[in-house]
Amino acid sequence: MFESLSQRLSTTVNRLRGRGRLTEENIRESLREVRIALLEADVALPVVQALIQRIKVRAVGQDVMKSLSPGQALVKVVSDELTTVMGSVNTDLNLAQQPPAVVLLAGLQGAGKTTTVAKLARLLTERKKKKVMVVSCDVYRPAAIEQLRTLAEQVGVSFFPSDAGQDPVAIARAAIAAARREVVDVLIVDTAGRLHVDEAMMAEIKALHAAITPVETLFVVDSMTGQDAANTAKAFSDALPLTGVILTKTDGDARGGAALSVRYVTGRPIKFLGAGEKTDALEPFHPDRLAQRILGMGDVLSLVEEVERKVDQEKAQKLAQKVMKGKRFDLNDMKDQLEQMGNMGGLAGLMDKLPGMGNLPDSVKSKVNDGEMNRMIAIICSMTKKERRHPDLLNGSRRARVARGSGTQPADVNRLLKQYMQMEKMMSKLSRGGSKGLMRQMRGAMKGMGGMGGLPPMR
Repeated sequence: MFESLSQRLSTTVNRLRGRGRLTEENIRESLREVRIALLEADVALPVVQALIQRIKVRAVGQDVMKSLSPGQALVKVVSDELTTVMGSVNTDLNLAQQPPAVVLLAGLQGAGKTTTVAKLARLLTERKKKKVMVVSCDVYRPAAIEQLRTLAEQVGVSFFPSDAGQDPVAIARAAIAAARREVVDVLIVDTAGRLHVDEAMMAEIKALHAAITPVETLFVVDSMTGQDAANTAKAFSDALPLTGVILTKTDGDARGGAALSVRYVTGRPIKFLGAGEKTDALEPFHPDRLAQRILGMGDVLSLVEEVERKVDQEKAQKLAQKVMKGKRFDLNDMKDQLEQMGNMGGLAGLMDKLPGMGNLPDSVKSKVNDGEMNRMIAIICSMTKKERRHPDLLNGSRRARVARGSGTQPADVNRLLKQYMQMEKMMSKLSRGGSKGLMRQMRGAMKGMGGMGGLPPMR
């Protein structure tokens, strides 16, 4: 998300380096490029005009702090204004009411509402420790009810049954009564996809909203629809008292204009971003963090939170104890590390949150793919338990067998073992040198990044 916008803005900012002051003359061309970059990212025109004007007012003539270059000063101004346009701070769900707190999801057909219901249910269960029930009022799409039933089982929440012959309002009322009996904290109501031009369907959801008076009414919108996402959200906000927006399919949108436009056009906060089909692929929306990612600063806070949430702490502790006791780091340990990385969104997901990664050449980015990581896991899985514990046993014939079993080439097995040996060597030095040894190894690795896989030196 925001790949093209991030690249264009980074290039623009770099041109200002070395100047002692941001003036109207030297910033005019830069603002023109920022405007073009925003429009190409499918940001709505009124948003672009307002954003450019605010940046210009703040940036022109601003004295540059001693410790900052003009480029960095402009980045600060742009970052602040991007954050303001997107809503300044994260807006959480308002669930502080007598249970059950009813959350209604509305949106267009194909926006991903049903999947988002399951994602939101999982998030509330795991992170907020809420008891959640879900119900489908979509009596028009034959598979919608069964889809939600399956997803509810996957995420471990209660499902209230319904069928295509029922009235949506009657379904919702019965679900609320059941939620009260079962002492459920949150009831999430899925609705049928509808077009804002479909008067009958819009009248139905208005009646449904009036009947259940939800504490949260969230509009689910596909971010890949670009400017139209903001226009559609505006139409729904005119018909329903929306309390927030959930942007879906953000992993498939390299432009990201919807995220910049929706908040400004509707006046409703973006509360969550959905990326991917997995039920854990829903994250709270933080405008300040996203602004930093757009400008190539990364999102270290989100990365830290993700590590804390998704890394198996028990496994990590066992590995640390194993290494500190001088025991050998083996291929089982390497497989665990690769799987943990996959749980955090893979290499591409991690790179997106690391500062400076947006400046890497496309030729380098193209080499970073999760297919390689999955191939490495497949190779290790094709080994015997004894071979994983004792990699030295892997002679030529064994490597050929492992390659056949994993559908790879012997060269792939050799490459994996070379990477393993590098990791094992680092772990071995750590066991001898303690934490100081690890820091020395990390510094050495950072200095050597310029010679690994074409990555540029870090500055």
